[in-house]
Amino acid sequence: MALPKRIIKETERLMSEPVPGISAVPHEDNLRYFDVTIDGPASSPYEGGKFRAELFLPDDYPMTPPKIRFLTKIYHPNIDKLGRICLDVLKSNWSPALQIRTILLSIQALLGAPNPDDPLANDVAQRWKENEPAAIQTAREWTKTHAMA
Repeated sequence: MALPKRIIKETERLMSEPVPGISAVPHEDNLRYFDVTIDGPASSPYEGGKFRAELFLPDDYPMTPPKIRFLTKIYHPNIDKLGRICLDVLKSNWSPALQIRTILLSIQALLGAPNPDDPLANDVAQRWKENEPAAIQTAREWTKTHAMA
């Protein structure tokens, strides 16, 4: 099945105008499947980390959001042990007007601003609320252990 023009255009734009701190490279054998790397934002517990993720565009994209999952282990209240991400634009606030680059920027922003009030990893969110400095320290340690090149 041929790729929709929209996916081809978005992919070409990702390649020609890369987003700072983010790379998304399609697989040669399946252009709906991307290897993603997101740099941890400066001044966040994830600073200095390179987080690997996978992004898949379902057949009905852009009517449905892309499927994205972190492959790098991360200590974050909105990302669970399986790497799934709790982000409104990937669920209830999805709009076909959004693009792969917008979603990746939203995920990078989420790394810089964890939201323990809308958790996916309840244990992490609980710790974040009870002792934020300790949770941030754990996030830094996990970044050093799992996300440093």
